[in-house]
Amino acid sequence: MKTEDIALFHRIVETGSILEAANLLNLPKSTVSRRLQSLEESLNLKLFHRQSRAITLTSAGSHFYEKTLVMLADLEQTLSHITDNKAELTGHLRILMFPIPQIMDVVNKIFAFMDQNPKFSIEIITSTEPLDMVRNNIDIAFMVNETFTELDMVAKPIISEEMCFFASPEYLDKAGMPVTITDIEQHNSILFRFPNGKTFSQVPLANDAMQAVKGNLCTNSIQLAYEATRLGRGIGYLPQGLCIEDIQQGKLVRLFDDLPPYIGVVFLVYPSRRFLSLAGQRLLDYMLTESSTQTTETVVINNKTWI
Repeated sequence: MKTEDIALFHRIVETGSILEAANLLNLPKSTVSRRLQSLEESLNLKLFHRQSRAITLTSAGSHFYEKTLVMLADLEQTLSHITDNKAELTGHLRILMFPIPQIMDVVNKIFAFMDQNPKFSIEIITSTEPLDMVRNNIDIAFMVNETFTELDMVAKPIISEEMCFFASPEYLDKAGMPVTITDIEQHNSILFRFPNGKTFSQVPLANDAMQAVKGNLCTNSIQLAYEATRLGRGIGYLPQGLCIEDIQQGKLVRLFDDLPPYIGVVFLVYPSRRFLSLAGQRLLDYMLTESSTQTTETVVINNKTWI
């Protein structure tokens, strides 16, 4: 019995299909079927009920899955301690990234990690749409809190950004300058919708306050919200780092200078119900070491963050 075949069995369970598992792992379906059959023969157990187009776990298969999750997690932890970060990494990681303005800062750190581990490969998927991390064989994700859709995820803060209100001089010439934060309710704002359906019709402010906004343009793209703000379509609630050059060049104006900025946080996330591979653990440790953000561990349950 090989641990690789046990891990393959996990992918089949998590995708619910031999074909989907084969596609995710870039293996022929026949190879996946043969390795599964070999695992069942070595165990002398039937792990799946096979139907015409679907497979379901047997009671023995379900028990084996739960027990081997813990076993593989312990094995990876043992290897991590024994190698003491000296063993050469191999394998492949799939990483999901919400398209944050600092995406290239994160990617460059990943590239540096790859340079230190040349036999190691990474697949980066960018999406504003949430994906089931287990079903899609995603090892690690970089997400903002509002995009969490799964239960029982471990999340560590990796990047923070000040969120502020901005407008173009052209918009202010036409609509006037809002003086107090409540004045924004009389202005056109660029609204942002997260993939889970949540719209920033109320935006978070510092100290857990909320402010109502309204507008005739809504988008799920930070970049598009930024461009629309630059074009005078309305007031944008944007990461300050994205707008620094525009402020210096007079293309954007930061509003409400006396208002403390809201701190948005990007988290490095992985599912707690699935073991994190040695490669995933090494990358996670590397990213946290390279980040200046406090690395307090956070468990996310029912879309709420608990520290």
